[in-house]
Parts: sequence; C-alpha cells; structure tokens
Amino acid sequence: MNYNLIIADDHKMFLDGVLSIIANESDFEIVMTANSGQNVIKYLDNSQGKDIDLVITDVNMPDVTGIELNKHIKDNFPHIRTLVVSMRHDSKTIHTLTEANVDGYVPKNADQSELIKAIETILKGEKYFSESIKKAYMESMFNKEKDVITTLTTREKEVLKLIAEEHTTQEIADKLFLSKHTIEGYRKNLI
Repeated sequence: MNYNLIIADDHKMFLDGVLSIIANESDFEIVMTANSGQNVIKYLDNSQGKDIDLVITDVNMPDVTGIELNKHIKDNFPHIRTLVVSMRHDSKTIHTLTEANVDGYVPKNADQSELIKAIETILKGEKYFSESIKKAYMESMFNKEKDVITTLTTREKEVLKLIAEEHTTQEIADKLFLSKHTIEGYRKNLI
C-alpha cells in the first residue's frame, strides 16, 4: 500500500535528509515539502486533506509552528496522522502536542531506522514516541510535581511508574497482585 506524506521544515538540509531516507522506502510517496506550516495548511485546506496520510513537521518554523500545524490538522482533518521531528525536548512542548493528539514525536538526532519505524508505526494507527522524548517528559513531570510525588504512597508511586511505562490496567493489576478495580481506583486518585 502506498502512503502519501507531507514534510514541513524550514531547514533545507534536514528536509533533503528526510527525503533521501524516505526515497529508499517504496511504500512512501512525498506529495509536498514545505518550509512553513502556513504552506501546508493552505495545501490541506485547498485539497480538503484528501489523499494525505501523514504530515511530518518540525516545531520551530516561521509563521505557523508545528504545534499550530498539528492542532489545525487534528481539528480539521482528523484522519491525517502527524509526526513531530524536532530538537525541542522541553516538557511544555511535548505536553502541548500530546494534549493536541499528536501521533508521534522523534528528536532530530534520531537514527534513520528510528524515523522509518516511527512513520510505519504511526501509519499502522499506533502512537510512536522516542525513548528520549518519553524520558524528558517524565523527568520534567516528576521534577515539576515533586511536591505531589512526595505525598504519594509507595503503592501509588508503583502504579504511576507502571502507567508511565504504558502498561494496561489489567497488566498493572497482574504485576501488583491486585484487582483491576483497585488499579482503576488508583488511576482515578492519581489523576
């Protein structure tokens, strides 16, 4: 199956690099490259997002940022998946994007194989966040919320750690030898 991609980044060398990586993948076709988010929005609005499967974007771009671009896509074309590839690893950016339903986030210094893995994972309908992105986000959340963390019980911390590691409620229950209902109670209290 062929997938149509748009790549938006204001650094030509990075754009060229991504193009050369993707050129080796027969399933991917680059429909458009753009040096600003505004150009992508114009293209999507004019075509009503038809035939586009994935938009790969940087965060820092002139006129419309990757954050704004992701939001526009998710608000207007929810069928289009989004992957952010950026040097920015700050928790505020990551949090804003995850809240806006971004499908993936990979640092610009990721290996070629990880970029391809991220694209393939997202196109399958799953989320993909690089380990370094998850780690940066979790560390900042724990540092920012130290006061809250110190008030948590040991059991709540165990549950929170397993949630952060993306275990399901049933998996957490099994690991901690508790009922699913009890874990749901912990989840509710932690939120």
